[in-house]
Amino acid sequence: MRYGVLGTGTVGQTIAGKLVALGHEVTMGSRRAGNEKAVAWSEEAGERADEGSFEDAASFAEVVVNATAGIASLDALEAAGTADLAGKVLIDIANPLQPDSGMPPELAFCNTESLGERIQDGFPDARVVKTLNTINAVVMVDPGSVPGSHNVFVSGNDSAAKAQVTELLQSFGWPAEAVIDLGDISTARGPEMYLPLWLRLMVAGGSPAFNINVVRAG
Repeated sequence: MRYGVLGTGTVGQTIAGKLVALGHEVTMGSRRAGNEKAVAWSEEAGERADEGSFEDAASFAEVVVNATAGIASLDALEAAGTADLAGKVLIDIANPLQPDSGMPPELAFCNTESLGERIQDGFPDARVVKTLNTINAVVMVDPGSVPGSHNVFVSGNDSAAKAQVTELLQSFGWPAEAVIDLGDISTARGPEMYLPLWLRLMVAGGSPAFNINVVRAG
C-alpha cells in the first residue's frame, strides 16, 4: 500500500516509520520538498521511504495520514490538493491545540465541532477517519508498550473506510476488540476533547506512556 504522511514531527515520523517497517511505501509530506527533517527521515528509513511536498505525498498515496499540527491541518490539506484527496481514506490523528496558550495548551475549538468534522466538511470527497489522537506516538504504533487491555477509537462517516483503518490498527498491534467505533465524524469531538485530561494525566504521572481502558459492567 502507498501512504502519504503529512507532517514531519514526532507523530508523523513514528507513524511513517511503522508503515515502512510493515512493508508499505511512504512519502512524507511537508510544505516544501527537501524539508530537512523529511529528508533525514527518508534517508534513514530506506528504499520504501521518500519525501516531498504535501501535494507530492497526497498524489502518491492511496491512503493519506494527517499528522500535521491541528491548527494548521486545513491549510496543509489545501496545499495537498482537493483532487488528490478525493476518494481516498484520510486518517486524521491531529488535535486542534492552540499555540501559545500555555501548558497544558488549550483546544482552539471544541464542543460544537471538531477538527475531524472541519476536515470532512472542507474535503467532502475524502473518506475521513479520526483515530489515534488520544495516545502518545509510541503507543500508537506499539500498544503492547502499555500493559493490559486498553482502547483506541475511530470516528467517520464511511464504514468501509473505518474497517480499512481498523485493519491498519490491527497491523500496528491493536486487537480488534480494542478498537471502539464511536460512530460518524461528529463523534470525533469526544476524543479531541479528551486531550486536556490526557495532558493532565501525563503531567500527574510523569510519563506519556499510558492509555485508558473502557470497562463495562456485566
